[in-house]
Order: sequence, then structure tokens, then C-alpha cells
Amino acid sequence: MGRGKIEIKRIENSTNRHVTLSKRKKGLIKKASEISVLCDAKVSIIISTSSSKAPEHYCSPTTSLSFILEEYQRLSGQKLWDVKHENLNNEIDMTKKENENMEIDLRHMKGQEIQSLNIRELIGLERTLENGLTSVRAAQADFLDHLRQKDKILGAENKRLTYELCKMEMEGQGMDNGRYNDKMRDYNPLPYAFHVQPMQPNLQGM
Repeated sequence: MGRGKIEIKRIENSTNRHVTLSKRKKGLIKKASEISVLCDAKVSIIISTSSSKAPEHYCSPTTSLSFILEEYQRLSGQKLWDVKHENLNNEIDMTKKENENMEIDLRHMKGQEIQSLNIRELIGLERTLENGLTSVRAAQADFLDHLRQKDKILGAENKRLTYELCKMEMEGQGMDNGRYNDKMRDYNPLPYAFHVQPMQPNLQGM
């Protein structure tokens, strides 16, 4: 028994609709590919659905989607792009040109492809490189100065902590004033005039 005729209407069940779309899309692209090969035709298909993240398209291997759209516009006389899209296309072309120029300038700064430059362009390139080198050296000097300042701060903090630790150890051992001051003079990060004398028991009252 052959299959019954399928009524062409929207499939309400979302799962069935997705399965049907996947199967028929593959069949449609297969047919387009066959027509392209058998008939030497330029074929392009665009498929867009509410569930797809981006439109899918097929285009004959010997052409491109943009070429087919431009050919359709030229032969049919219908404008596919309004003024806004034409301006956007011009902006894209300008951006591409600017990127190409920037890539050329970057190669020149690397010393590549400079044989075609005239003397004025070479002088300008030399000045650009000198200015860049000056900026790099200034940034390097600032960075090294920052490291030195940081090392100085860390050294002072390390000396202070060593002093505090030594002070606690000496007081715990009950050293007399003379030995205590001799020892602390080696560790104290502050001038000796600012030494704080350790508290000693009053031996005369004992």
C-alpha cells in the first residue's frame, strides 16, 4: 500500500515539526546539489526558521551567495539593498581597507617590505619607531623604579619584623641592659637614640 497524501499545513507538534524540517532540509539541499552538477546551474538556498539560531544556506561550489544575490539584483532590476545597507556595505569596505593599511604599517615597523618606501616615508617610519622606543624605555624605567621602591619597603618591613622578634626573644631570656642594648643595636631599624629600655626588676628593693 502506498502512503496517503499528506495534507500541507503547519505541524503543531514542535518535535514532529523539527524532525520534518531536518529531513526535508536534507532532501532539499540534496536536490539543489544534484541540479547544480547535472545542469551546470548556480543554485543557492537560504533556510531560516524561528528555532534556528542563524539562517542556514547552501550554495553551488562554483559560486557564492553574494554573487548570486548581486546577479539576481542586476538581472531582475529589483533592489535587494536599500540605501542604509549600501552605506553599511561601504563602511565595511572602508574598515577592511583600514585594516589592510594597518597590517602594512605593522609589517613596515617590523622591517618587512620597506624596499618600496620612498625617503620621506622611511624618515617618517624612523621617527615613529624612535618615539615608540622612547615611550617603551620610559615605561621600563617607571616599572624598575616601582620595583626598587617596593623592594625598599619590603626590606624595611622585614627588618622591623626581625627586630620585633629578636626583642621578644631577648626579653624572654631576661638579659641585662648592657647585653640587651648590644644585641638590639644589630637588629633595630631605628636610630639607637629611640631605643626603649626593657623593664628590669628593682633589685635594690629585693
